[in-house]
Amino acid sequence: QLQLVESGGGLVQPGGSLRLSCAASGSTFGDFAIGWFRQAPGKEREAVACTTGSGISTNYADSVEGRFIISRDNAKNTAYLHMNNLSPEDTAIYYCAADSKNKYDLRCFPSRFGHWGQGTQVTVSS
Repeated sequence: QLQLVESGGGLVQPGGSLRLSCAASGSTFGDFAIGWFRQAPGKEREAVACTTGSGISTNYADSVEGRFIISRDNAKNTAYLHMNNLSPEDTAIYYCAADSKNKYDLRCFPSRFGHWGQGTQVTVSS
């Protein structure tokens, strides 16, 4: 049974950067597609970025394209979300999720992902 634990969130000033980590355990990490999602107060959970099992193919939301990078190190059983040029609009709880059904699928919508971490808070404020 796959378990995911996010870390790396915190308070950052506008224009700053953070790297979120998603540590996996309990299964072969490379067999899972990974997605990063976020949810701000009063808003639905939205996709941020997704990647296939290998980490080679990626898919980004328009709002983060060019600013965020999703990556993974399967040898370390960890996925990452590198966030750059952060703005207050990026403030949210960030979740990583894993899909065991199709590691090649790049579609980035929440319902396909059956495994979720607990989330980590990212607050962008001066």
